[in-house]
Formats: sequence, structure tokens, C-alpha cells
Amino acid sequence: MAEWIPDILGDEFEQRTLDLPTDDEGPVVATLVRALPSPHLWWQRARGRRMLLHDVDVLYVHGWSDYFFQKRLARFWTARGARFFALDLRKYGRSLRDGQTPGYVTDLATYDEDIAAAFEAMGRGAEGTASERRLVLLGHSTGGLTLSLWASRHRGVADAVILNSPWLEFQVAAARAAIAPMVELQARLRPLDAAPQVDLGFYSRAQAEVADPDDPAEVDLRWRPMQTMAVHAGWLNAILTGHRTVSAGLAIDAPVCVLLSARSATPTRWSEELTRADSVLVVDDIARAALHLGPSVTVERIDGALHDVFLSARGARTEAYRRMDRWVTGWRSAT
Repeated sequence: MAEWIPDILGDEFEQRTLDLPTDDEGPVVATLVRALPSPHLWWQRARGRRMLLHDVDVLYVHGWSDYFFQKRLARFWTARGARFFALDLRKYGRSLRDGQTPGYVTDLATYDEDIAAAFEAMGRGAEGTASERRLVLLGHSTGGLTLSLWASRHRGVADAVILNSPWLEFQVAAARAAIAPMVELQARLRPLDAAPQVDLGFYSRAQAEVADPDDPAEVDLRWRPMQTMAVHAGWLNAILTGHRTVSAGLAIDAPVCVLLSARSATPTRWSEELTRADSVLVVDDIARAALHLGPSVTVERIDGALHDVFLSARGARTEAYRRMDRWVTGWRSAT
């Protein structure tokens, strides 16, 4: 396994390449990024001020057509004493190699290999349990779906799961059962066939419109393009299979917090409404699907939030962090 080296995000971050088994497109890697706590946090700890999350590891997984770049999110956790790690999955972001189909897998369980390699690099062992430190899984959108399925299959590993607008249901929930067999057939016959591009770039525009000029999120458009990456049949079949599994009911034994916008907006034409709503998912359907994750689920609806609630306009973003802080404080105080 490679050594930690400086990351593209600057002095606060390091990255480590995780070698994975090869596939039909050649060598495959994932990339683990870690945030380095500010020196004054260690000084506080040396003075005996043990912070609330001093014994917590956080593993973040990004969404579709995405990668980790959210410095502010990492600082939320390190400021409370946690160790923060983010995983660029295979064929995304830092892990994308020449000749690979961006983001392509045919089974979301494939990412078990990425997650196991991340745990090893975090010092938790491949199963994630070789540590007395508590584990928080934090996933956005497709990463939220992936981690939900993983946590249900690996009960007893995660101590808490936090999901930022997880993609738990297809955008037209009532049509999923009807289209799934056609997608499955196409996935078997022509898995790399791509669907027509329907993203007009309005979600990216909405993020730019509400960006904080005092603390902008710098995005590499090679890894997070204005319009989403191509959607291939094999990948879409994996997503719909995940949705069907969630609908049937998962068994996540850790408490779950789901953060969502209060409303959705259809991105067929540009309007200011798109800067105050989730233009990717139908949030009411996601809220209902979240109740299938396990026996302890909290759903937080945030007025004015975007699909990534932590990239919303300042007011909604502040509220999202306040809600997460309240939930994490309650969880940690009770454990």
C-alpha cells in the first residue's frame, strides 16, 4: 500500500492510493483522503479538554459524478476531535485512470473492496472492527445508497450512519418496477450502452449561484463536470437493484440520520427556485424510503437546501450543520 502524500486540497489534507484487484479495464485503485487536525486541537487535548468526538473515525463516500472536495465538511469533524477520512471510489476523482469508464460498476457490492482497503489504511483492519474507535459512515447521494447497503450487510461495524440526500429511490418511484426488467436485459446484452444526456447543468449552476465567496469550494471539472457523467446500462441496473433492496427493507443496526431538502424542483428550465431545492431527487420519496433502512432513523428536512445540503446557500447550509451537530451530540452523549 502506498504512503500518505500531500493532497490537492492543500496542507490540511493527505491522500493515499489503495490498490484493488484489476478488472476488464485494467489496474484499479481507490484513493483515501485524510484531514489533518489543526495544531491547536492537539494542544487542547494535551491540556485535558477531551473533545466530544475524540474517539471517532468518520468515513465519507461521495455521490455520482463526484469526488471529495468539501474542506468545510472535514473541518466540522476535526474541530470536534474526530479523525476524518474521505474515499474517492474506483474510477472517480483521484482514482480515475486513463482508459477507464468513469464511475462504472455493475454491482454496488463491488465497493466492499474499496471500503475494506480504506479501513485497512485507517488502521481498522479490513473488516473495520480492529479498533476501539467508534465508526461513523457519512454518505452523499449514491454514496449514501452504497453505504446503506454496506452497513446492512455488515451489521455491528458502524456505530452511526449519516446520509446527505441519499439516493434511496428512483426519481420516478412508481415506474421503477416497470423499467427495471428492461434495464436488466440491456445490462446483460449491452452493459456499456449509454442513456441520452438529460442533465442541463442546472444543479451545478445552482451551486455556483449560492457559493460562499468567503470560503468557495474549488471543484475540478474533470472529476465533477457541469453535466453528469454518462449513465451506462450496467451501472443503472446496479442502482435499481440497490433501490429494490432498500424498498424490501434493510437491517442497519446503527442509528441513522438522513438530511434532506424540504422540497424538490424539476430542472427542465432555469429558475431561482433551483437554488433553494433538491433538483436531483424527489425528496418526499427519499424520506419515505429512509424508513426502510433500519429501526432507528431520524429524517431532517432543511428548508432551502440543495441536493448536497452542505453546498447550499449560507442559511440552509448553516442549518444543515446545526442539525447534524445536534444529532451527533445526542448520539455521542448516549453511547
